[in-house]
Amino acid sequence: MMKIGRNEPCPCGSGKKFKKCCNDISKFQPKAPEATAQVSLSSEVEKLQELAAQKEASVRTMGVFIFVATEQGDGWLLEMSDADALKVADKGKKLAVEIKESAETIEVNWSHHFTIHKKEFVVTAYEDKSMTTLSDLPTHAIFAAIKRIRKKFPKDVLAAIHLDEE
Repeated sequence: MMKIGRNEPCPCGSGKKFKKCCNDISKFQPKAPEATAQVSLSSEVEKLQELAAQKEASVRTMGVFIFVATEQGDGWLLEMSDADALKVADKGKKLAVEIKESAETIEVNWSHHFTIHKKEFVVTAYEDKSMTTLSDLPTHAIFAAIKRIRKKFPKDVLAAIHLDEE
């Protein structure tokens, strides 16, 4: 039997939290492998960019990824095991995103490293090491998403996610 957190999106597709929607897991059957294969990081980033264009605030997760859209129209893709970040929308405009994915791997050209320090969300650019505090991001919701992801995956699995190609 699958497990759905109370604050996760309802599997019926309504967009509401599970606790405020169907709230009965027994009526949901596990998805066939063909149905789950339809979900891709690229398609989720496109959804995030649409939310940012509509200036609709949102924080969602998929595996180790966190998708954040703000009311100001910014969109960020975050990866919590290495604290990587990539801005995918700026003031409602989609930004070019380089994601390569196959059935076995996902490669993202990350642009930033993120930290949450004293309730502030700080990104550091990999290119020039410049640091920026992003005050419009919902730091509390992002931190809660990171905690949920850490509960789902053992530490050794999170540590083994990345491969160094040296």
